[in-house]
Amino acid sequence: MTWPTRLPLIAILRGILPDEAVAHASALVDAGFDAIEIPLNSPDWRTSVNRVAQACGASALVGGGTVLRDADVDTLAAAGGRLVVTPNTRPSLIRHAVQQGLWVAAGFATASEAFDALDAGAQALKVFPATTYGPGHVKALRAVLPAVPIFAVGGITPDNLAEYLRAGCIGAGLGGDLYQPGQDVARTAARARNFVAAYRDATTP
Repeated sequence: MTWPTRLPLIAILRGILPDEAVAHASALVDAGFDAIEIPLNSPDWRTSVNRVAQACGASALVGGGTVLRDADVDTLAAAGGRLVVTPNTRPSLIRHAVQQGLWVAAGFATASEAFDALDAGAQALKVFPATTYGPGHVKALRAVLPAVPIFAVGGITPDNLAEYLRAGCIGAGLGGDLYQPGQDVARTAARARNFVAAYRDATTP
């Protein structure tokens, strides 16, 4: 299965405020990102998703993270989101999102959870929290999983990104080392460029 964005790095804007969201999302797009996640435990996330989807939806896959309920999926879709990222494996929610035509990156830790997510229709998997389990865990799971995109999420930095790519991840979800609530747009842009450079360094022959 093929991931739909050119750069397999998902920017996680946890805690972003609606009035800040478009400026930060635009800086990410300018740096080369084309997947943006606004976690649902952010303030007024619906408004942020809607504004970012309107401003950047033509050039980036925009959606929500920490999606836990079917009702959240419905609200996210109505706001213009096309990406659902979960922290856990909930097959009924995955099926509900896929039926609405959304892309799902389902959180998992074990082989059982991974296969349950795939059976429910998830188009990608998110090993979380990645640094708790480590690259060796990813490598072992990759040996038994089909050719599905796996993202490392949780503790990923420009310095350790390459380890997870070598282990079998196609990319990563980037949270606190990319964006912290309240940081200025220039810092977001600089951190985004660092991650893009790290990814290219790791994947260029």
